[in-house]
Amino acid sequence: MKVLFLTHAFNALAQRLFVELADAGHEVAIEFDVNDAVTREAVTLAQPDVIVAPFLKRAIAEDVWSRIPCLIVHPGPPGDRGPSSLDWAIQEGEQEWGVTVLQAVAEMDAGPVWAHAKFLMRLAPKSSLYRREVTEAAVVCVREALDKLARGARPCPASDLRAVPTGRFRRLMKQADRAIDWARDDTPTVLRKIHAADGFPGVRDRVLGRDVHLYGAHTEAALRGSVPGAVIVMRDGAILRATIDGAVWITHLRAVAEGDEPTLKLPAAQVLGEALAGVPESTVALDAPEARSEPTWRELRYEQHGEVGVLHFAFHNGAMSTDQCRRLLAAIRFARSRPAKVLLLAGGPDFWSNGIHLNTIEATGRTADASWENINAIDDVAREIVTMTDRLTVSALGGNAGAGGVFLALAADRVWLRRGVILNPHYKGMGNLYGSEYWTYLLPRRVGEARAREITARRLPMGDREAVALGLADAQFAPEPGLFLADAVKRAQAMAADPSFPELLSAKRAARERDEAAKPLERYREQELARMKLNFYGFDPSYHVARYHFVYKLPKARTPYYLARHRVFGREEKRGRDQKLVRQVDAVTLKSSR
Repeated sequence: MKVLFLTHAFNALAQRLFVELADAGHEVAIEFDVNDAVTREAVTLAQPDVIVAPFLKRAIAEDVWSRIPCLIVHPGPPGDRGPSSLDWAIQEGEQEWGVTVLQAVAEMDAGPVWAHAKFLMRLAPKSSLYRREVTEAAVVCVREALDKLARGARPCPASDLRAVPTGRFRRLMKQADRAIDWARDDTPTVLRKIHAADGFPGVRDRVLGRDVHLYGAHTEAALRGSVPGAVIVMRDGAILRATIDGAVWITHLRAVAEGDEPTLKLPAAQVLGEALAGVPESTVALDAPEARSEPTWRELRYEQHGEVGVLHFAFHNGAMSTDQCRRLLAAIRFARSRPAKVLLLAGGPDFWSNGIHLNTIEATGRTADASWENINAIDDVAREIVTMTDRLTVSALGGNAGAGGVFLALAADRVWLRRGVILNPHYKGMGNLYGSEYWTYLLPRRVGEARAREITARRLPMGDREAVALGLADAQFAPEPGLFLADAVKRAQAMAADPSFPELLSAKRAARERDEAAKPLERYREQELARMKLNFYGFDPSYHVARYHFVYKLPKARTPYYLARHRVFGREEKRGRDQKLVRQVDAVTLKSSR
């Protein structure tokens, strides 16, 4: 079928659906929901059989949905309506939730149902639930809806679905609904409130005299404070606040905007600055065991399973600041000091890595210098992995990866993907950024020069199946992050126990020596950074403009041509007509001159 995605943004859900539907043989084009006139134009150009709306913030125009089936992906069970569906479900402690694909009608979320699926809720941030449970259920529902549509089936009213519990209309959740009463709310309540606002809009609160929004909450059992709401300690940029029965880590804050001045979500300590004077730093050993009875938050954790070392680095949204890269480099060097045959680089459950940290770069006020420092810091991490010839290395991507994060993963000897992971192996969407992380060495050695150019130029998301088929990754298995990590550890243990392990390690060393003799790693880095210096310091401001738009989440004015293929065809058609007209004029002119 010809499918047109109408979406507010090309977010993780839209990208996963794009990959899945394209794999299923559908022809998919994308249009950002800018305004009704642009939508009508897109429909005229694309001539879709169906419109799929994975992420909308406003209603589709009646003259569109009345003539073309428009399928809305709603993160709630049948009958649930309203813009804060998942927020309410998390905050009210729903044990089970779901996704519904319904047909657009005049009233928002009130149309007949094409498909629905349910899932069990985790105590987790909204953004994590959305990327995992909601996305998996949405894939099932959209596929089912398109199959029904192709067969000529009809949707049914939500009221007819007697076999499932139906939802209800819930109004937009406001800050008054989210407010934390530190003197009354217990730890689970505090967690649910912050989880329900994670990603957007955050929970408004006051910390050490500053008005902020709270993000990234994690429970803490080992440390406690006496005054609810008080900041007890800090760790790796996060702060620990006391509750009436425990404490919670809060990793990120966003200052409340004054007037029209926008603000950024940043590590909590960076936002609070001098207000944290006198607050002690809490440290935990990198290899301290994870105690289920007394959990604590930390970005980096090392554990050993026999001859396999596992390094976890769960950076918020996969972004890696200069400081985080330096801490990760130190952690990798610690791992190298441990007696293991295989090092498994596990990343985090939601993201493996998305490369440099654009928010912290923007916040410095010296964005070119900060960008330069950050790219060099992540390059140092990549070099450490590439040159690790005393053991085999595996990048085990249980979460999505993008830009420099994808190429950092390629620094390892093996790349394993969880089923359903989405990769964005390109930089150009960020203002034609050239990229580093030794990608000009790492990508061609896996897929060849021609395919490397094609992958980085097309600027589209890639699914796990395609990544393995192209040679970008070596294997994909297990659909759930916990099962994936357990399976990855078993596979790594099998590698370590393989009788041919000494030969594998010897072959790795020999290959590295040959590559180094042919072209030193530092030469790749110098050439990449020469291009990056132009991005950061050159006359073309595209990277700085794109970064600013990205970090402040400015609404899109148009859909890029690499996503809106219907507009590319339209543009080429128009160019063809123009060229034909020019040829006709030239012919008439030539005839007249004769």
